[in-house]
Amino acid sequence: MVAGIKVVAAEITLDSPKTLREVGDKVRSDLDSGVAVLGGVIKGKVALLAIVTDDLTDRITAGDLVNRTAKIVGGKGGGRADMAQAGGSLTDKIGEAVRSVPQSVEAILQQ
Repeated sequence: MVAGIKVVAAEITLDSPKTLREVGDKVRSDLDSGVAVLGGVIKGKVALLAIVTDDLTDRITAGDLVNRTAKIVGGKGGGRADMAQAGGSLTDKIGEAVRSVPQSVEAILQQ
C-alpha cells in the first residue's frame, strides 16, 4: 500500500507477450482498486505491463508508471491511462525495476 492505494508489482515467467496481457487482465479483475506492474523476460528482452484501475487514472496513469519502471531496464513505453506496455534491454535489472514500483507510485502522487 502506498498512500492508501494497493500496489502490486511482480516479476513473472513469460513465454509470449500475449501471456503478459492475459496475466494483466487476471490481475485487473482481481484488483478492486489499485495499480499493478508486471514484468518478465521474453526472447532476451524485458516486457512490462502497467495497470491502473479506472478510479485512480485521474491521479496515476499507466503510461507514466510504466515509463518510470522501463527507464531502469533501458527502455520506454506507452499506452492508455488504464493500461500501458513497455520494453527494455537490460534483463538483469528486471528485479530492481519491479522493486521500484512503490517508490514510483509515491513520486507520481506527489507531483
